[in-house]
Amino acid sequence: MVATAASARAGSGPGAVVVVGSINIDLTVAASPLPRPGETLTGSSFSTGLGGKGANQAVAAARAGATTTMVGAVGTDAFGSLALDALRADGVDVGRVQQVEGATGIAHIRVDARTGENTIVIVPEANGALTGPQVEEALRALAPSSPVVLLQLETPLEVTLATARACEELGLRLVLDPAPAAPLPDEVWAGVWLACPNETEAELLTGVKVTDVRSAERAARWFSERGVRQVVVTRGGRGTVVVGPGGTSDIPAFGVTPIDTTAAGDSFAGALGAAVAAGLAWPVALRRAAAAGALATTRVGASPSIPTAAEVDTYLRGR
Repeated sequence: MVATAASARAGSGPGAVVVVGSINIDLTVAASPLPRPGETLTGSSFSTGLGGKGANQAVAAARAGATTTMVGAVGTDAFGSLALDALRADGVDVGRVQQVEGATGIAHIRVDARTGENTIVIVPEANGALTGPQVEEALRALAPSSPVVLLQLETPLEVTLATARACEELGLRLVLDPAPAAPLPDEVWAGVWLACPNETEAELLTGVKVTDVRSAERAARWFSERGVRQVVVTRGGRGTVVVGPGGTSDIPAFGVTPIDTTAAGDSFAGALGAAVAAGLAWPVALRRAAAAGALATTRVGASPSIPTAAEVDTYLRGR
């Protein structure tokens, strides 16, 4: 029998998570097929909503049941107010989000209405105003009650370095989703407790082409050799490869029909961070994260597609 959320959480609290990262407003269009260079097509839908890998993961952690604080920056434009209101609506604490003069970050997302695959262009804007000292100050203040920190790579490199340094010093569990993938100084990895790249990001960072479980394990070892304790390589419909002190595990994917893959990785990372913060057993945490990521692909949009803990419970019941 598969453990439900209620039984898995027995003896543990909801946990607390800090998310350091980007906050965007997503401008999403759907069409099928997507246009080729120089081609104009008529799309089937348009939507505006909260996005950015940081904000998405904050929403995912909050919906998974964690007490969640966001550390980031938005602009003074209308999009900034829209983003803050959306985060608050999911119970995310935005007291550590700066509002800086200028525009809020945006992402232009094109989704293939038939396959669910997407292409994304990001304009960082206010996200570039977040600084290392501001992040370090926030983490020191939040450390006593928030043992898990989620981080991505849509903010300046100094933010990545400062977050890793502070987490190592304060003994916090840093979960790094290295997206969009970019070379990082080795000192970053020393502060990372868990890295969760997808197969493309793993290849870009390690030089190992991920085509099967063995190649995913080789790529994961690259991170392990640099001090990362747990490595989770997500492979979409082919499942997840996990490498850590307990060895290597190949976790099958849940069978769903994807509509939009935009926030699947963020849903996975946020749910995993929440599960770790709650003290769930590692196999249970991974299973819940995989279910959250799978469910996110069955809905359109970024944050609107992220499931709640109750929805994950329902999905897992009987599987």
